[in-house]
Amino acid sequence: MSDTIRSALPIAIIGAGPIGLAAAAHLVNRGYAITLFEAGTSIAANLHSYRHVQLFSPWQYNIDPIAAELLQQETGWKWPESTALPTAGAVIDQYLLPLSALRSIAPFLRVNAKVLAVARQGFDKVKTQGRQGAPFVLRVQMSEAVEEFLASAVIDASGTWSQPSPMGAHGLPALGELENANAISYGMPDVTGRDRTKYAGKKVLVVGAGHSAIGSLLALASLAEQGSHTRVVWAVRGHDISRAFGGGDADALPARGALGMRLHKFIADRRVEVHIGFKTHAITQNNSGLTVIAADASLPHITDVDHIIVATGSRPDHSLSRELRTQHDPWLESTLQLAPLIDPNEHSCGSVRAHGHRELAHPEPGFYAIGAKSYGRAPNFLMATGYEQARSVVAAIAGDIVAADNLQLTLPQTGVCAGGPLADDGSGAGGCCAPIVSAPAKTAGSCCSPGAQPEQISAGCADRTKANSQVSSPRSCCG
Repeated sequence: MSDTIRSALPIAIIGAGPIGLAAAAHLVNRGYAITLFEAGTSIAANLHSYRHVQLFSPWQYNIDPIAAELLQQETGWKWPESTALPTAGAVIDQYLLPLSALRSIAPFLRVNAKVLAVARQGFDKVKTQGRQGAPFVLRVQMSEAVEEFLASAVIDASGTWSQPSPMGAHGLPALGELENANAISYGMPDVTGRDRTKYAGKKVLVVGAGHSAIGSLLALASLAEQGSHTRVVWAVRGHDISRAFGGGDADALPARGALGMRLHKFIADRRVEVHIGFKTHAITQNNSGLTVIAADASLPHITDVDHIIVATGSRPDHSLSRELRTQHDPWLESTLQLAPLIDPNEHSCGSVRAHGHRELAHPEPGFYAIGAKSYGRAPNFLMATGYEQARSVVAAIAGDIVAADNLQLTLPQTGVCAGGPLADDGSGAGGCCAPIVSAPAKTAGSCCSPGAQPEQISAGCADRTKANSQVSSPRSCCG
């Protein structure tokens, strides 16, 4: 793109969540004009949908350093306690809202602005000659009309949270899933707070094996403990739920390790009904509630369900870049160069090496997807990774290739080994944990023998979890 266009037009950022706002901070810190589009009614709309959730990563991993510098320079803002665990709402209120209100960012932020499409002005995807010199054009649904904006470069940080994967195991909605949408929630509803009346005293099925599923299971179990007679059911697609328990005491983020250990205890105490190898085929409804039918006809139906929480991951929406020359991995839908580094068949979030503008680039110069969207369907993304992506991409846009290539990222280890098959929800190893290593064969009376009693399950499986070993017979151990 010519220097004249570069100086005359802003750089467009799609999505005013943590990663989009970090990109904005890096750009204004380098003296660039920006336009920041947020589809929601306020910043960080995706994060706001689960503001009740306590994050397992402490503040030190949730704040971009350059954004913090801008906040300190303009407002005297102070870092929160670095080792404290914030809720998603606290990240918004204490960090992202003040960041978005800075005089260097606020005038260029547009909310209620959904980007519908991005193209090159005057060029469809087929035309090549002169293409690189043309500015980008963004078609945006504003509150009252569709408008077009020009930009010298585009950074797509719109995320994937608003595009949840369906309940059906083969990537399509289960039969009856759309028809029964009023009884299905996706993501992480506020089970013990805002949505309490929806779940209290009901039979609730959770589908998925990542951290979102675990969080909902623990919230439902807590609701049941409060005397609400809530019944909790967990359906897992794979045959090994031990991976969902994570690294326990070996996890470098103690709160992340504790999630799996708490769930492990609830299951050992028989407070969660578990269905292993359950790949949903269909959902039907009758007077007693929903019946969920597995693809394997030999498995019993899950009956009399009042509500379903689907936490099977999310996927990117690439429709807005259809007229750009993009190149995505055919199965992860991440950028092509990034896919081998993040493939959940091989990696946990702790084993993904630092990456930047080179892995995030497309054949369309000046267009980048960063943040969760850059990972496509891979679930092993951490906020700190997105901040390093933003730093590298902005440096590359500025022509500072030395800085762009100087990648620096240290991620907290999960406490489990990388490598092996996908996690039980089919979308990766437990959201952020790789599969765990094999254990010795089961022995009579161990936690995993077919006739194990609850007290044996509790003691034996706890030992296995601490050892980061694989439960040989998850069905007998956990349901």
